[in-house]
Amino acid sequence: MPKLGKKYQEAQKLVEKHKLYDLEDAIALTQKTATAKFDESVEVAVRLGVDPKHADQQVRGAVVLPHGTGKTARVLVFAKGEKAKEAEVAGADYVGAEDLVTKIQAGWSDFDVAVATPDMMGMVGKLGKILGPKGLMPNPKVGTVTLDVTRAVNEIKAGKIEYRTDKAGNIHAPIGKVSFDAAKLQENFNTLLETLIKVKPSAAKGQYLRSITLSTTMGPGVKVNPLKVTTSAKKEQ
Repeated sequence: MPKLGKKYQEAQKLVEKHKLYDLEDAIALTQKTATAKFDESVEVAVRLGVDPKHADQQVRGAVVLPHGTGKTARVLVFAKGEKAKEAEVAGADYVGAEDLVTKIQAGWSDFDVAVATPDMMGMVGKLGKILGPKGLMPNPKVGTVTLDVTRAVNEIKAGKIEYRTDKAGNIHAPIGKVSFDAAKLQENFNTLLETLIKVKPSAAKGQYLRSITLSTTMGPGVKVNPLKVTTSAKKEQ
């Protein structure tokens, strides 16, 4: 087991190991534990009461955070003709077709999100083994296979993030930066959690939000009380 750095150990002392914090307190403590010289991301990890082995219990989608993530995503769009021009006007960082497929096959992947028009998916499908494991494959379920490329690019640039359960039923997502005002982090957090509650699979049984943990890029985890989060989210719906 790797030895923890002194700064991490000091930050860890600020967190009560078994305590479940209210959201407001958890956010304040998470920001306090940030010790890196750069503006760390604030991330949330949610363990859901689902079994991803079953197709009807997989949770996947996308949501636009009201205050973004603090990072401007580099967007690649697979498109031709008018749709390619539309993507360029919308502000896509890379636009192309066969040329981009060839470039990616050669090992290039300097982008964060890939969007494709439906007619391009036959070609883009060749990249499945490359883009799939990286979570970069365009998918209609999260709005990245679409004819409305302007909307797709604009939403991604505005702070749209994707969420997806891993093999253990966990979802990991960024909700901003340490430098964000606490109220903005709370709004982003609530938007994500409300979305996860809305898309709860009908096949999921028992407690849905099993555990919620906030952390910074280099900091320790701070556990949030999932029961209070569930209650407040339902009140706002």
